[in-house]
Amino acid sequence: MTLRFDGRVAIVTGAGGGLGRSHALALAARGARVVVNDLAAADGVVEQIRAAGGEALASRASVTDFEAVQAMVAEAMAAWGRVDILVNNAGILRDKSFAKMDMADFRLVMDVHLMGAVHCSKAVWEIMRAQQYGRIVMTTSSSGLYGNFGQSNYGAAKMALVGLMQTLALEGEKYGIRVNSLAPTAHTQMTEGLLPPEALALLKPEAVTPALLNLVGEDAPTRAILCAGAGTFERAYVTLTHGLHLGTGADAPEQVAAHMEAISRRDAGETVPGAGSAQGHNEVTQAVAARR
Repeated sequence: MTLRFDGRVAIVTGAGGGLGRSHALALAARGARVVVNDLAAADGVVEQIRAAGGEALASRASVTDFEAVQAMVAEAMAAWGRVDILVNNAGILRDKSFAKMDMADFRLVMDVHLMGAVHCSKAVWEIMRAQQYGRIVMTTSSSGLYGNFGQSNYGAAKMALVGLMQTLALEGEKYGIRVNSLAPTAHTQMTEGLLPPEALALLKPEAVTPALLNLVGEDAPTRAILCAGAGTFERAYVTLTHGLHLGTGADAPEQVAAHMEAISRRDAGETVPGAGSAQGHNEVTQAVAARR
């Protein structure tokens, strides 16, 4: 079956170039009406969509400005009466080692990536709840999932988006809202000069977009962290080892140190928790069993 979005309305932030442009064009090509959000380059993408027979609106709202984001969503509602898909893609880089990091640059990156996604998600949330349908994607990164030198601000924001996804997916489930994260590897303006020339031909934004389309389709998963780059697709998980009950005696700190290998062991007991409460459940279950 061909993945289609006929009748759906999508908002893609940071869609003037790179990944966002690729996502917006692909959604439009498959039938979606698209709000192309970008501070500077939205018009060109809108023209391209319209030239191909699609429907699109341009928005220059800054995702850091909640009122501007609300106005963008209101414009989409006035034009098309619904919002089905939100792709939180807008982002910036301000790379430096933490020792040299200016706090203003740290805060700015958090504001654009994290608070930008919060603003946009909040602006569409009640609409999606009322229509009993919604698809939201956070753009995370391997820099957040696994760390990357010189990107403490970017990594912190990107991992925070995963936490936001986890809770919004739980809260949105009964309303038909599915929330996922995309971890892309692609050559865009944000990565200019950071990648070797031989990688550039492989790391096209268009190679990531198939993953995005699957995260916003009718049969999309929820709470998935889907990784994509160069036509390769992986899935990342936040897992919990089975662990080891050691009690709360006076020597508990020494016991933890002595058994760190066993506590850390990844085996058949490792799980992907359905919610944060799973950690406490595992801990109490082992504590109760130890008393028997």
